[in-house]
Amino acid sequence: MTEPSTCAISAPADACASRSTRTEAELRAFMARAVHEVRETNPLAPSITNTVTQNFVANAQLAVGGSAAMVYLPDEGECVAALGGAVYINLGTLLPVYEQTVPATARACAAAGKPWVLDPVGIGIGSLRTQLIEAVRENPPAILRGNASEIIAVAELWGLAGDSSDDASGDGPRGVDSTDSVDAAERAAMACARFTGGAVAVSGATDLVTDGAQVARLSGGSPLMTCITGSGCSLGGVAAVYACVADPFVAALTATAVYNLAGLRAAEACSGSGSFQVAFLDALYNLTAEEVAEAPLILTGASGTQAL
Repeated sequence: MTEPSTCAISAPADACASRSTRTEAELRAFMARAVHEVRETNPLAPSITNTVTQNFVANAQLAVGGSAAMVYLPDEGECVAALGGAVYINLGTLLPVYEQTVPATARACAAAGKPWVLDPVGIGIGSLRTQLIEAVRENPPAILRGNASEIIAVAELWGLAGDSSDDASGDGPRGVDSTDSVDAAERAAMACARFTGGAVAVSGATDLVTDGAQVARLSGGSPLMTCITGSGCSLGGVAAVYACVADPFVAALTATAVYNLAGLRAAEACSGSGSFQVAFLDALYNLTAEEVAEAPLILTGASGTQAL
């Protein structure tokens, strides 16, 4: 497959801007605009997602101002690819029909010029996930979101790893958990982003988001996010909401910043993991564009030097 250009994946407005030249101030302005636009336009970001977390994914999408729809059949995936602004696909709990649904939806998104988000959760568990991730390589996602071990595994599966996994410290994903650090996944994430022409978001204690030219590290969140089911899944769904109105890098940055801020606030307001989930949704709902634009973020270039 010929490597897509950075503008190969359709996205609104600034998608084909020279992302490598955007300053931190410009990116923060785009993030604020994305939050504003989602609140104003209520974009539809349908999901083919983990059955364990569908409710949380949908509620998170609604909380940030988007609209949700959960589907799983092949013709439904093709239909929502045309109807929605972006589609979210999560491989957490697979059904046999997904062998048709996932590739068909990815093809439909490509045909319609719509971005889509992939969460390769559980990669390495069984053979179907591997088959599906290999299948969508021909119509890759605009945003790839996962933990460090998952991103390294995708890069290897797509033949992009080269020496990008040399820093890997673990033994790949342990179920749905990572055994590698976020820093160990940086080169794999950049390789994937360059291949897709989109963005990759790596979740961890400090999150990493890259478009293959620039790398952003975002801090925040709460350890309680690991004590509830679906914080990562719902992040992917919210990234799809922002991908309806912004280019992949800005959408991934915005979703990650929103989650880190909401996690911090929810931890201050809750008394445990149960009330944390409710407080987290409330925080998503109440965050302003200005607050998101001021979220902790360090931007560097591919060399690791601070971006100007």
